[in-house]
This record gives sequence, structure tokens and C-alpha cells, in this order.
Amino acid sequence: MESRPLYLGPRLKRLRRELGLTQAVMADDLAISPSYIALLERNQRPLTADLLLRLAKAYKLDVSDLAADERDDYARRLSDVLKDPIFAEIDLPALEVADVATSYPGITEAMLRLHTAYMREQQALAGLRGDGPGDTDPLAEARRFVAQRRNYFPGLDSKAEALSEEIEKLGGLQEGGLAEYLRQQGLRVRLMPAEIMMDALRRYDRHAEQLLIDETLSPQARRWQMALHIAYTALRSEIAAMVRGASFSSETAAQLVRRALAAYGAAALIMPYDRFARAVEARAYDIEALSGQFGASFEQVAHRLTTLNRPGQERVPFFFIRVDAAGNVSKRLDGAGFPFAAHGGGCPLWTLHDCFRRPGEVLTQWLELPGGERFFSVARSVTSGGGAHGRPAILRAIALGCAAEHAPKLVYARGDQTPATPIGVTCRLCNRSTCTARAEPPLGREILPDDYRKTPEPFVFAES
Repeated sequence: MESRPLYLGPRLKRLRRELGLTQAVMADDLAISPSYIALLERNQRPLTADLLLRLAKAYKLDVSDLAADERDDYARRLSDVLKDPIFAEIDLPALEVADVATSYPGITEAMLRLHTAYMREQQALAGLRGDGPGDTDPLAEARRFVAQRRNYFPGLDSKAEALSEEIEKLGGLQEGGLAEYLRQQGLRVRLMPAEIMMDALRRYDRHAEQLLIDETLSPQARRWQMALHIAYTALRSEIAAMVRGASFSSETAAQLVRRALAAYGAAALIMPYDRFARAVEARAYDIEALSGQFGASFEQVAHRLTTLNRPGQERVPFFFIRVDAAGNVSKRLDGAGFPFAAHGGGCPLWTLHDCFRRPGEVLTQWLELPGGERFFSVARSVTSGGGAHGRPAILRAIALGCAAEHAPKLVYARGDQTPATPIGVTCRLCNRSTCTARAEPPLGREILPDDYRKTPEPFVFAES
């Protein structure tokens, strides 16, 4: 059977971008012209066997992975999408669908992404999205994966702890020790100007065996990027095994979990379990003191505190949340029994939202939910980005919390006799009748008219 020409334009373009290369640099590496690279990426030329071998050799890639033809898979996926009832009145012969997938993979990918976004919005409108077992939202799937394992991954902790001991002998777990470890792995660490980094904070140059890091990053951030690279490489097999062992509805969900596991491994590397757990007890969960001791950021330490769940060596169980000024949740770790809202914003009475008015200040608060459950919260603003003129800094707020019964172990709660603030999970699920901060009436409650009487509260509810 005659073999088909191999057109891998979108994949070649994706690979080049992942490697952080321009067309000119890749062309130089492969000893061809930049214009030929452009033709390959637009699927106007097939990828020859010789060029496939050059790619694999230049960037240390597996030939079989590069050569895999995606056309049949694209055709199948596009056919599945076009079975949606929204296309029912359109005549779509299978031959035409296959021709589009083969000749126009970029258009096919755009169509697949658009339909995926459409389906997610349809699910959201139908009220199907949340954190339930049947939810296929990638972010919810990733959160569920972590929550089901109580944010504790013993294999990563053990391997990272062994690595940290090895790195300690090379100069400690600071920037110098990590760079020396990477050097011994045949990788040179270089700090590069932002314009060279092509909008990346960290870039692994496989061809030159270099780890390039944006020189405008703080020492803490540079160290974190090195630790992340070590996690992605030295813990690769452990991370891959865990991702393969789970069943995800999309590649995006799998990638989110892979990213979370790499971050877990990086934190376990610079804050090894045993040493960190002992320091936590000695410093009574003082996040700023632990940050100074381990050379990690406030957020990294707070995040690591949620992972101390080794059987027999558990510490205080925490929940963690990170929000922006608009209330969007960008990170959430369930724990300590706190019932996060699946839909809508959080309670405005929580000091988490005050962090934007009081940047850099640690805000503590006793919380009480409508059902009587009590929690203790530690919140503070954190900043990312910036570092140079024209690069905006992003201000977010994080909160770390635990059940009231564990709060006496925290330095922040000792001697704090302030009364608990009555909060709700979200306005739509909170039946407190005297809340002046309410944004919406709760589900299932009728509101009374205010023709003749107006109260400080936005809504007054009928008794039944």
C-alpha cells in the first residue's frame, strides 16, 4: 500500500512554540530555509523522512511520536462534532468532512475548540456544571482528582525528599544548589533578558541543553522555576503514572492535573515533608516565618500547608482559595470541611475580599456558617508579574482556613477573642435574613414588597 505524504503543519508549529523558537532559529537548527519552515507549518509541503530524523535529533524527540498521523483522528472527532443536532439541516458528506480534516487541520482544530466551548456554555446554562462526579469541566475534574487524594501524593513526596537531600550536598536548596544539580544533569542555567525569553518565564532549550529563566524574576521566583523544571524532569515517570492511572474527559483536564502534580513536586523539593512539618510545629504555622526559613513565597508556603496529610504525621487540615479583585477563583484546594460554592461569588463579609484594600497585611477572622460550623481564616494579598516597566503586576488574594477546633495551634488565633463573623457560602444559598451585604435573594424564598416599608437589608423574606 502506498504511504500517504506526512503533513504535520499544526504539530510542527506547536512544537516550535513549545520550544520557544522562531522560524529562523528552527530553520537554522534543521539546515533549511525559514520560508520552507513556513510552508511546512501551513501544510503546503509534506514532512520528509530526512527532515523528521533531523527534528528528532535536534530536539531529542521520539520519531514515532512526531510521525503519528493525526488526520484520521481529526476526521473522526470532526465527524462526531458534526452529528450535533444544531447541524441537522446541513448536508455533510463523510468524504467532505475527511477532506477538511486532512487539508485544513487548522480550521478543524478551530471548529473543535469552538464546539467544546459551546458545549461547556450549554452545560453551564443548564445548571450542570459544578464539582459533582458527573461534571466534565476540566478545572472541576482536576480539583476533584486532588481532593479525592486529600492533596497528598506520597510517591512525589518521597522522591522529592530524596532529591532534596542530594541537592543539599551540592550547596543547599537555594538557587545555587539547584543550579549546580541541574549542571550535573548536563543542563546550564542562564538568566536572560525578557525580550530573549519571548514572553516566557522559563524555557527549556533542548537543543542547547539550557534552562533559560527571565532575569527580571525575583530570587524566590527564579528558584521556583528551577524547582519546577526539576519536578517536570526528575519526577516525570511518577507524574505520568498518576495521570495515566486516572480517566479524564479531556486532554485539558489531564494537563491541569499534570501541572498541579509538578507544582506539588516542586514544593516538596524546596520544603521537604519531614523538615517542613517540624518547622510548622515549631513556628505554630507562622506563614511569614516559614517563608523566610525556606526561602519560599507566602503563597507557596500556604499551599504547602494543605499537603501535610501523611498518615500518622498529619498536621492541621486546611482549605485554600485564591481570588482576583473581581472575585474569580483561580485556585482552590478543598479541605477542612469548608463548603465552597459551586456557582456564584463568595460572601463579601469574608476578609479575603478586604485584602485588596489592605495589600500586604495578614487578615485573620473567625467565620460562622448558617449551619453553625465555625472556621478560622488567614488571608493576605499576593502579587505576581511585574518586574519591569510595562509589565503589569497582578494582585490577588489568598486565604488559608481550618476548622475552629484546630485554630488554637495557629499563632494567628492565639488570644483572638473577636466574635465570629456570620457568613454564607454564597448569597443564593444563604438564608440569613439580616444581612445588609446580600447581593441576591436565596433560592426558594419569596421576598416581600417594599412599597410602604424599606429596611437596611436589600430584601425582606416571607416567612414561608
